Amino acid sequence: MNWLKDFVTPKIKAFIGASSNIDENLWTKCPSCERMIYTKELESNLMVCGYCSHHFGISSKARFESIFDDKAFENLDIVAIKDDPIKYKDLKKYTDRLKESRQKTGTQEAISIAKGKIKGNSAVVFIMNFAFMGGSMGLAVGKSIIKAAKIAINERAALIGFTASGGARMQEGMLSLMQMPATIAALCELKEQKLPYINVFTNPTTGGVMASFAVLGDIHIAEPKALIGFAGARVIEKTIKQKLPEGFQRSEFLKDHGLIDMIVSRHNLAEKLGNILNYTMEK
Repeated sequence: MNWLKDFVTPKIKAFIGASSNIDENLWTKCPSCERMIYTKELESNLMVCGYCSHHFGISSKARFESIFDDKAFENLDIVAIKDDPIKYKDLKKYTDRLKESRQKTGTQEAISIAKGKIKGNSAVVFIMNFAFMGGSMGLAVGKSIIKAAKIAINERAALIGFTASGGARMQEGMLSLMQMPATIAALCELKEQKLPYINVFTNPTTGGVMASFAVLGDIHIAEPKALIGFAGARVIEKTIKQKLPEGFQRSEFLKDHGLIDMIVSRHNLAEKLGNILNYTMEK
C-alpha cells in the first residue's frame, strides 16, 4: 500500500474540496532505494534520485534542454512512414498499439531529433524513447537516424545518440531488421567525413539496437547502472549453462570489460560531451 497516494492525498482532497484539482502523482517511489520523492523535486533534478542517484527515464524535451547550450535547440522532423506496412496483428492490431503509444507519450514515434550547440560545438542529437513500444526500432526510427546522420554530414556537426530500446520492432518484421545494416551504413558515411559519433547508453539498451548502431560510436558513454546487452541474462544462462557474473550487462561491468569508455551522471553529461567535442571537432 502506498500510504501517501492511498491515504494522505484523499485526506488533502477532502479538506480542500472535491472541486480542487490535485495532481495524483505528487510522489514517486524510487525503485532502487524505495524512498518516496516529491515528483516536482525529481523533475527539477533531471529525474535522478537525490538519495541513491538512481536514473529514472527522462523525456526527450528535458534531455535536449539538459545538454544543449542555454536550453536552445531546433526540433527536427522524424521520417514519417505509412503505419502498419505489413498489416501485422497479434493480440492487438499494430495500428492500435501505435495509437496507444502516441496517446501515452504525446509523440509520433520512439525517436526524437534536434540540433543545436553543445559548449559551442554543432551537434545533431537523436533520443530514443523506451515508453513508446519499448523504444523498438522500426522503419521510422531507422530512417530518422539515417536522416540525423545526413544532417550532421551536411552541417559538419557531431552526431550524438541516446539509446533506450528493447530491439527491433517485430510488428514490422524484416523491414525492421533491415534498419540494422541501414543505420550502420549511415554511420560509415559519417566516419568517412571524419565527424564524431558518440553513443550514450541509457537504461535499457538491448536487442538489435545494441547489436548495430549503438556499439559503433567513436566514444561510448553510459548512464550509471544501465542495462546493456543483446539477449536477456536468463537466455544466455540457459544457452551456456553457466551462472553469469554479478552485475553482468550493467554499465559498470561493461566499462570494466572494455565496451564502455566512461560512465557519466546525467548532471555532468553536458560538460563531458562538450569537452569531448572540443577535442574531436574541427575548429
